[in-house]
Amino acid sequence: MEIIRSAEEMQSRALALKRSGKRIAFVPTMGYLHEGHASLLREGRKQADVLVLSIFVNPTQFGAGEDLDAYPRDLERDERIAKEAGADLLYFPTPQQMYPEGFSTWVNVEGLTETLCGASRPGHFRGVTTVVAKLFGIVQPDVAFFGSKDFQQLAVIRRMTADLNLPVEIVGMPIVREVDGLALSSRNVYLSSSERSQALALVGAIRKACAAFREGQRDSEKIARSVAGRIGREPAASIDYIRICNDSSLREMAQADETSVLLLAVRVGKTRLIDNQYLCQEV
Repeated sequence: MEIIRSAEEMQSRALALKRSGKRIAFVPTMGYLHEGHASLLREGRKQADVLVLSIFVNPTQFGAGEDLDAYPRDLERDERIAKEAGADLLYFPTPQQMYPEGFSTWVNVEGLTETLCGASRPGHFRGVTTVVAKLFGIVQPDVAFFGSKDFQQLAVIRRMTADLNLPVEIVGMPIVREVDGLALSSRNVYLSSSERSQALALVGAIRKACAAFREGQRDSEKIARSVAGRIGREPAASIDYIRICNDSSLREMAQADETSVLLLAVRVGKTRLIDNQYLCQEV
């Protein structure tokens, strides 16, 4: 596996690969890789000739008071996981390279970004879509892989890619969970042992909601109240949002159906966790 730090070198390499007929798979990340990232890389290895991983802790998607400086970083560990998963190229730019002096162009997706995490984190998705659009231009992928734990992000990137006619296939991959059900996240490292135990309320509440749906409950408000009741029993937990939305429009649904996704954002201590699940499926 080769590490590339220059946008010019990465783009030149990608264009040469495409001229030679190679299919490029791409997994963009902020690093501190875990099994969820590895699952994306392994799928990318299957679907293309060349597998590219990027690691970039993108400052423009962090708001004031968020954890940009504290975000976990371990490049040596990331290199090992990437190699084991079959990555060919690791693109590792700096903020100065991605946002040079005078940078003033932004990509903004409207509608989908105004709810859920977009309402809680103003400007977050503008940072996400801008950096992903830049990375697509630099890496020139044929197919890009994203985890569905960030359900809204996946929907926003799909919308951006379609609206801008970008020639990239977007593949959403399933959430990877710990044995006890907690969704894998780089931010889980922030949790104390007590908070880690309390964080299981998220998956417990999701399971309860899915069971209610299977038993015939369709009233979204009643399902959401049940979820809030379960999470609210944990002293360290503070609910940001609980929503039941259509899977493509992200509009809230008064009556749940097969397209309904339960989406959660909860702070456990100081750590903000997100999770989601189709109500018609089991965790």
